[in-house]
Amino acid sequence: MPSAKPLRLASVNVNGVRAAFRKGMGEWLATRDVDILALQEVRASTEDLQGLLGEEWDILHDPATAKGRAGVAIASRNRASIHRVELGATDFDSAGRWLEADYEVGDRVVTVVSAYVHSGSVGTPKQVEKFKFLDAMAERMPQLAASSELAVIVGDLNVGHRTLDIKNWKGNVKNAGFLPEERAYFDRFVGAEGENGYNAGAGFGWVDLGRRFAGEVDGPYTWWSQRGKAFDTDTGWRIDYQLATPALAETAISYVIDRADAWDTRWSDHAPVVVDYAI
Repeated sequence: MPSAKPLRLASVNVNGVRAAFRKGMGEWLATRDVDILALQEVRASTEDLQGLLGEEWDILHDPATAKGRAGVAIASRNRASIHRVELGATDFDSAGRWLEADYEVGDRVVTVVSAYVHSGSVGTPKQVEKFKFLDAMAERMPQLAASSELAVIVGDLNVGHRTLDIKNWKGNVKNAGFLPEERAYFDRFVGAEGENGYNAGAGFGWVDLGRRFAGEVDGPYTWWSQRGKAFDTDTGWRIDYQLATPALAETAISYVIDRADAWDTRWSDHAPVVVDYAI
């Protein structure tokens, strides 16, 4: 990837990559000049991915232990110099949910993580697994920042950090995705709302680029329920992120959510998050 051109990193939960391509993902990708593409909820084989994307893409893929579930991938225009998939304790199954890769961009190395946090469900083992994953993230993030000045965690993190991030936040304070206990993890990642240094050095020091670019406004959302008129009324959630280390965040020059023009033109229930980095 030439350093003279900004690095374009796109991330999206595809909700099944084969279905997404049937509905128009390929046409979107052909117009976006993406350098690195991070995917979540792939739910397909590596061979499927390669066949859909084409041979010009180098693909790293970590499928879930259970076939047809979860799955994360990173596709790029050049080959990663190294990649890692381990997260958390050895008895914790993070397969299909965390994939790290290092890419040479000019004379710098950028570390990209494609992450898919559990959706969770209050009072069930699914929520226990979600907290285990968030604990593992909280342990890994300082290590990652210490070893890579230019690092970014992208993907469907399945938590709305602030009331600005969910249209109907009052109706969801007891639901997975907006529990106070879940949001407290993001207070650690980027700082708490109102805290000195929020999103600018507080907490672990990571930067939520979506909030930095949007400012103190509702949304903009990245996921809408398939039920009812959620998309048409923009009753959404902002749960897809690009969290960057401070040095990488300073290079971000553009942040765009590729929201579909209409409900029937969507190819996923999530919208891609596309960021340009002038490295």
